[in-house]
Amino acid sequence: MNGKTQKLVDATYLSFPFRVDPDGPIVSGREDHVREQIEQVLFTDPMERVFRPHFGAGVRRLVFEPNSSSLWKTAHGRLLSSLMDALVGEIDPKTIDLTLDGTDETLTLTVSYRLATIDRTERHQFRMDGETVG
Repeated sequence: MNGKTQKLVDATYLSFPFRVDPDGPIVSGREDHVREQIEQVLFTDPMERVFRPHFGAGVRRLVFEPNSSSLWKTAHGRLLSSLMDALVGEIDPKTIDLTLDGTDETLTLTVSYRLATIDRTERHQFRMDGETVG
């Protein structure tokens, strides 16, 4: 590995949500940074950010929607598009796999992808019900 490639792998980013401890701002590694970006996309409602009105997928609203195949197809397309836009250069867009699983009380999103620069596959699961996200 040359020095430039190694520097990309060891890069640090400001963590999300932004926090500061006595030593300064908390930082995240590349894998955590991408997961944090995914959380921002999923849980930010469109029009919530003034200077980026199209940013976000607003998945919290899906918890209260009727469980139908047409809703899932629409939500899947919107989520996939939002993730691709927000993660340009971080992940290989062809490798994004998004699974939505909804029951009467819970919505579970599973996102898997391959980090573009270090060729590593990641998978994260987000579970939401009417009151909690985790």
